[in-house]
Amino acid sequence: MEKRVEDSITEQIQILMPQHINGAGRLFGGKLMEWIDVVAGVVARRHSGCDVITAAVDNLRFKEGAYKNDTLVLIGRITYVGNTSMEVRVDTYVEALSGMRKAINRAYLVMVALDTEGNPTRVPRLIIESESEKAEWEGGCKRTELRRLRRLEGY
Repeated sequence: MEKRVEDSITEQIQILMPQHINGAGRLFGGKLMEWIDVVAGVVARRHSGCDVITAAVDNLRFKEGAYKNDTLVLIGRITYVGNTSMEVRVDTYVEALSGMRKAINRAYLVMVALDTEGNPTRVPRLIIESESEKAEWEGGCKRTELRRLRRLEGY
């Protein structure tokens, strides 16, 4: 079975409330990490049709802060699939009242599909339809190899 990238794209919106803010007056990074993990989980579930677990989070990069009453938009998409794993990219934006979005974070996560017994199970292949999807796939191949090398090094 095969699926397209757009079949599992997921968007989540948050308005930052006082409970989301850290002592420095900005969005608490751990809260954003939680939301990113949820978005990645939904993307992976939609692609695989299975329950999933988070196997790795990498390249979590905080580019700018976000503040109380900001509107956050998180968008997740499949970038690469292996046999039982899926790489998901989640981009986070602050959306102004005008609708303009400013990127504040990008993260890549590896999610693993589980069968009903809780064991890793095969995921659908990914249909690549655009140049940007092809570039993400090629980047996913490189990131997968880097993760493999890090595991071998005990990183």
